[in-house]
Amino acid sequence: MGQTVFKLPDLGEGVVEGEIVAWHVKPGDLVEEDQSLVDVMTANAFDVLRDFEKANRRFDTIVLDPPGLAKRREGLATAQRAYHELNLRAFKCLKPDGLLLAALIGGSTLSELREAFSQAELDVEGGVSPRVAPFADVRDMGGLLQRAGFALPVADSDTLTVRYDNAFALMADLRAMGATNVMAQRRKAFTRRTTMIRMAEIYQQRFSDPDGRIRATFEIIWISGWAPHEGQQKPLKPGSAKTRLADALGVKEYREED
Repeated sequence: MGQTVFKLPDLGEGVVEGEIVAWHVKPGDLVEEDQSLVDVMTANAFDVLRDFEKANRRFDTIVLDPPGLAKRREGLATAQRAYHELNLRAFKCLKPDGLLLAALIGGSTLSELREAFSQAELDVEGGVSPRVAPFADVRDMGGLLQRAGFALPVADSDTLTVRYDNAFALMADLRAMGATNVMAQRRKAFTRRTTMIRMAEIYQQRFSDPDGRIRATFEIIWISGWAPHEGQQKPLKPGSAKTRLADALGVKEYREED
């Protein structure tokens, strides 16, 4: 099995030159951190992906670990195009029946912070502004994979609960991760001190544990899809089944007229 990992370290806004780490493992070998299996290159990752495509090089598995390509709001449009191209070119480098694995933030992430901010703004300012960006819904991801051309799509999610001393500790952690509010419709002025204090109070009242620490939800959506191949399993035509489900389950079948 050939495996390739493309890694672009965070080198600054507009910089797409990075490190590409590739390793190739024979079938049956364990995937371990064996430096003899690793070929390290320093190159423009987009150029290398284009070269792979032109040379018709294909891989069984591709895992993308892209950096933050936009350091400022002005660079968001360029970064979005870069991410789109990176994913598209990686998809073209998959072998038929090759596997895509990805993880992304899900819709219930930071639901507590969103609720606390909304209620605080209503109480203090009489209106609500967007504070937490919308995230993908796990129910939509399978359809998105199919639209992108993947076969046998699977989407699932895990929910992680992280605890903090207070809402301000949570927000400091988010800022350190670079996960601040970048929505175009966000409030342009500074948030009132009274609004922030009220938000922390609501968060503490509604989402704290007996020891006084607050909870923050992070939903991780896991998706997988396969590059199309004629040998992949396909669903049977409706009505072609030769065994009744009731027989397989050992239960009585009830028809509509019953």
